[in-house]
Amino acid sequence: MKIKALLLAVLAIFLFASTQASAETQWQKTHPRRVQVNQRLKKQNRRLHQEVKEGDLSKKKAARLHRKDKGIRREERAMAHNNGGHLTKQEQGIINRQENRVSHQIGQ
Repeated sequence: MKIKALLLAVLAIFLFASTQASAETQWQKTHPRRVQVNQRLKKQNRRLHQEVKEGDLSKKKAARLHRKDKGIRREERAMAHNNGGHLTKQEQGIINRQENRVSHQIGQ
């Protein structure tokens, strides 16, 4: 009888923890600072494709800038992972400054 009670308690804790994790995951994905950063990365990606399509940017330079953006995206995910799924205001500023540098290179 004690084993059944213990198993039920462990199962209940597991179920509670899994529902809490999924709720946090949704909050993490929609955190305002992460949304702003990721929308900006997405917009910049569209700009890169458009510049190549119009012939204003070489494919080689676009590939280099895409790699920089991918690195920024990885950094954003790592920062969010270290802070419980969100970015601090300071981290958002760091990411935005990096994106500013890439953005200025698109128009050159």
